Amino acid sequence: MTNCARVGAAFLGLVVVLSACGNTGSHPDQLRESTVSPSTAQASPARSDQPAEPSGAGKDDSSGSMIPRYDEATSPEAKTGRDIQEQADLLNHLSSSVNNTLKLPHDIQLVGKQCDTANAWWDPNDNSVTLCYEEATEGLEIYTKAGDADPRASTVNGEIATFYHELGHMVISLYDLPITGREEDVADQLSAYILLTPGPDGKVDPANVQAIKDSAREFQGYAEAAGELDDTDLAGGHSPNKVRAFNMECWLYGSNPAANGDLVGDGHLPQSRAELCDDEWDKLSHAWSQLLGPHLK
Repeated sequence: MTNCARVGAAFLGLVVVLSACGNTGSHPDQLRESTVSPSTAQASPARSDQPAEPSGAGKDDSSGSMIPRYDEATSPEAKTGRDIQEQADLLNHLSSSVNNTLKLPHDIQLVGKQCDTANAWWDPNDNSVTLCYEEATEGLEIYTKAGDADPRASTVNGEIATFYHELGHMVISLYDLPITGREEDVADQLSAYILLTPGPDGKVDPANVQAIKDSAREFQGYAEAAGELDDTDLAGGHSPNKVRAFNMECWLYGSNPAANGDLVGDGHLPQSRAELCDDEWDKLSHAWSQLLGPHLK
């Protein structure tokens, strides 16, 4: 089974896990700085003064689908990124996992696109998620430099984690989910949550664990390329890339400390943070199970 197919199986596992819980009824300096379309701020749902219904209450419109599309690539960087996505059949796998799992009120486009920069975003005005070809190419360069035996496989893992980050933005917008904290951090949480949710057999697939590790290594690579950060970087909507890397490792470790002890020390997760990760993961997992439950098929 390919990495993409395993990720789809893990996402489908959410239905099993949340049913058991009873929830289904009711860049120079930071290369991933612009992961939300600038139009997001103008697209927030209007709120009335009336008490809000619980998120998802009374809504059972699942008529929409996620529709994958590869746009043209003309630059060398875009052609490489498109080839990586197409060879892995990435967009088809990701859209299928969403269509089999989430109730979508209308169609959503999943677009592979030449952007002339390494980026990805959810656009609520166009109802689309875009994965730029150049981000895949950037990832390939990072994993090749790191000496990976199969840098393309690592790149696909990074793309999978990026997609589920953008899916976090999508579901927050689409279902008007209540969140506390910065949306970029919450979207990172969803990416980890989906990848680390056990499948129907009750186990987390090792390929998804590797996707989290590869995503953290990609953030580390971006951080190393950026060098020293200034106040503009630190004040941005995203946490610094190195922080995002430590967060991904923390949530992975916290989801199963016994199995992921290799993440502590040796240039990875500091022991002082690792001690907090079990509780951090429990709260993250509980929150997302509550938020997503009403919107699962």
